[in-house]
Amino acid sequence: MTPWLGLVLLLSCWSLGHWGTEACTCSPSHPQDAFCNSDIVIRAKVVGKKLVKEGPFGTLVYTIKQMKMYRGFSKMPHVQYIHTEASESLCGLKLEVNKYQYLLTGRVYEGKMYTGLCNFVERWDHLTLSQRKGLNYRYHLGCNCKIKSCYYLPCFVTSKNECLWTDMLSNFGYPGYQSKHYACIRQKGGYCSWYRGWAPPDKSISNATDP
Repeated sequence: MTPWLGLVLLLSCWSLGHWGTEACTCSPSHPQDAFCNSDIVIRAKVVGKKLVKEGPFGTLVYTIKQMKMYRGFSKMPHVQYIHTEASESLCGLKLEVNKYQYLLTGRVYEGKMYTGLCNFVERWDHLTLSQRKGLNYRYHLGCNCKIKSCYYLPCFVTSKNECLWTDMLSNFGYPGYQSKHYACIRQKGGYCSWYRGWAPPDKSISNATDP
C-alpha cells in the first residue's frame, strides 16, 4: 500500500463531507468535529488543476487562492495547492475552477494538504451564518467536547463533555438543523451543551441544552 492510499483510507475513517460514491464510504460528522479533527481549515477559490501520476489512479492537484485560514497556522500558514485522488471511488474530490469559493478541510502529509469526499468541503455560499461563526470562533471553543452521534432511539449522553447529535433521526436526514445552526461548547460547571446564540457563551446560557 502506498503512503497516499493509506492516507485516503485513514481520511475515510475520521471525517465526513458527503455520503460515499461507489467504493468511497464516509461516516457522517458534525462540521465542528470536521473542524477540530482537521490539520487545515481554509476558505479558498480554485484557480487551476492538473492530473499528476501519483497513486493508483493518479492525483488531482488543485491550485487555489487562499482567502482565509481558520485552522492550521502552525502546520502550513499558506496553502497554494491541495491534493486529492483522481478517482471518486477512492474518495477523490471534484471542484469547479474559477467559479466558487469553498470551505476546505484536510490533512497535511509530507508538507502537502490532502482532502477528499470524506472531508468537510462545501461551497462558501452554501454555509449558514451559524457555520461561518463557528469557523471563526465557536468550533474552536468546543474541540474539547465530544459530539455523540445518535442513529436510532434510545440514545443518551454518558458524560458531561458530550452533546447528543440527532440529525440522523430527523425526517430531513443529514445534514440537519444541529449541523447547520449549532456548536457544542463547554458551559459553566464543565458541561458541554449545544449553543446557537449570536455571542460567545456566558452565564445566561450556562444551562442551555437546546435542541
